[in-house]
Amino acid sequence: MDDLTQEILAYDPPNEAIPVLYRDDDFMVLNKPSGLLHVPGRDPRLSDCLDSRMRLIYPTASVIHRLDRDTSGVVVMGLNKIAHAAIAIQFENRTTEKSYIARVYGDVIGDEGFIDLPLAIDPDRKPRHRVDHINGRPAQTKWRVIAREGHATRLHLSPLTGRTHQLRVHMVSLGHPILGDPLYAEGQALAASPRLQLHAASLSFRHPKTGELCTFTADAPF
Repeated sequence: MDDLTQEILAYDPPNEAIPVLYRDDDFMVLNKPSGLLHVPGRDPRLSDCLDSRMRLIYPTASVIHRLDRDTSGVVVMGLNKIAHAAIAIQFENRTTEKSYIARVYGDVIGDEGFIDLPLAIDPDRKPRHRVDHINGRPAQTKWRVIAREGHATRLHLSPLTGRTHQLRVHMVSLGHPILGDPLYAEGQALAASPRLQLHAASLSFRHPKTGELCTFTADAPF
């Protein structure tokens, strides 16, 4: 799958583009910009999102997985029911592979590690989540240092589970919130970036029709 289709759909605000990294009869892969909802919010004013914009161009497009509004990067959408189901089951069975790039506040001790902390919604601070050893669902993240950048550390993150805000909360538990995180960062960590510095850099899964292993990547914009 090296014949990637490059299509640009207008995204305004904030006047960015939504690149289609690949498209065939079964699915398409997009590079979602930060700041755009993946699916509509409950409030009608939050109806603008990646899903609704794609459906205007591709009426059969369907959401298989999600990224947070403030997270950018690689996402896949199904273009027919059979393909959707075939890819969705891979996410459910955790046979997909995902990696993220993040810049976190401070100098992380060590070169790599593994976080195994259960997560649950914080009922007093919705939509925030928190580590919850009693009611939380299992959540595991591998991390590895890519570069040390003064007051920040660039990390490669590999989530083994897909809990809401998993990477963001796990980085806080490590003592190093992601730069620019409007929910979990404070002070200098929040002020260090105008956006959440978390990017879905790669996604791998089996093609729903051929079974071929497909890997799609997008460079972090920070």
